[in-house]
Amino acid sequence: MANQLSRLDQIFAALADPTRRAIVMRLCAGEASVGELADPFDMALPSFMKHIHVLELSGLVQSEKFGRVRTCRLSPDALVGAEDWFQQQRAIWEARLDRFEAYVLKLKKEKEGAAGKRSSRTSKRKGAE
Repeated sequence: MANQLSRLDQIFAALADPTRRAIVMRLCAGEASVGELADPFDMALPSFMKHIHVLELSGLVQSEKFGRVRTCRLSPDALVGAEDWFQQQRAIWEARLDRFEAYVLKLKKEKEGAAGKRSSRTSKRKGAE
């Protein structure tokens, strides 16, 4: 479990940076060389390679070197842990919201019931006069 959380932390940390998110989005379209990935960004290649390294450590990206060209591709299986975590969180929050909705409906019915009792007492008093 601790190892799974560590991996999840790495994935979220990797995706916390807009440059790395842009790299992941680009790789959704297919593999690309580091040069192609770096082209839209105004940074030195060593700085860009640090982003690639973080993505590789998180398991989101795999790269291979063919001659002088390093090609990167997305590893979507790495996102399964994050997807599972999001589904668990969604289930927790949906259950909480369902309980809150039931509580609000209960309060509404109690309020309507109390208003109905007051209304019937008021009409009984008026009839006695």
